Amino acid sequence: MSTLRERRRSVAFLEHENETWACFLVTYPGTRGGWSGFFSFRSGAEEAEDEVRTAEIFLEASEAEIHEKARGLGRPLLSGLLASAIHTSRKKTPPLRRQFRNLLTENAREMSPEWSGDHVPERNESELRSLYASYRLDQVVHLISLVDPKAFEDTVDRILTGSSIDFRTSDRIQFAMIVVEHIERLLPLPTFEVWAEDFTARPEAYRLYAHTLHREGRLP
Repeated sequence: MSTLRERRRSVAFLEHENETWACFLVTYPGTRGGWSGFFSFRSGAEEAEDEVRTAEIFLEASEAEIHEKARGLGRPLLSGLLASAIHTSRKKTPPLRRQFRNLLTENAREMSPEWSGDHVPERNESELRSLYASYRLDQVVHLISLVDPKAFEDTVDRILTGSSIDFRTSDRIQFAMIVVEHIERLLPLPTFEVWAEDFTARPEAYRLYAHTLHREGRLP
C-alpha cells in the first residue's frame, strides 16, 4: 500500500490510561478496485513517535461508503479498537529507531548522570572529556529522532550491508555501535578542543540542551 495514496480524516479524541489519543480514519484505493480503510491512533504525549493502528477493517466499493460506516461507530467501539491496537503494538518488538534512541540515551546518562539535572560539573579535563563523549552521542540521538522510522530501518540495513538485526540477542550492542560510529563520522561535530572552549563559555546552554533531551523526553 502506498502512503502517497492514503487519505486521513480526523475522527475523534479518545482517552486511554489517562492519555489522550487522536483517532484518524485512513482510506486508500484498493489494488483490485474499491476502497479499503483502517483506524490509526496517535498519542498526544510529546515523546510519542509511533502511531498504532487497526487492521484493514473496511472494504467498500467507494470511499464515501467507508466514511458512512465510520460515522456510525460510537465512541465505546472506537475506544475498544484503540485498546486493541495498543495491546497488539506492545506485543511487538519496539521500532528500531526507538531502540537506538533508548540505548544511546541510557548510555549518555551513565556517562554524565549529573549533567542532565541542575548540577553543573567541575570543569576538569576528565569530566569535560566525559561530557564531550556524551555530547557526541546526543547529536546522534538528535539526528535519529529527526529521521522517519521506516527510513531509519532502511538506513541501518544499508550500513550493516544487509545483516539482520535482532535486538533481543547479545549482539545488539555490537550492531548498534557499528551504526552509531557510522552516523557519527558523517556528522560535522567539533573537535574536543573547540567544543571545550565553547562549553566553558556557555555551560548553561549545554545543560539546558541535555536536560531537555534526557529529562523532558523531547527535542531541544
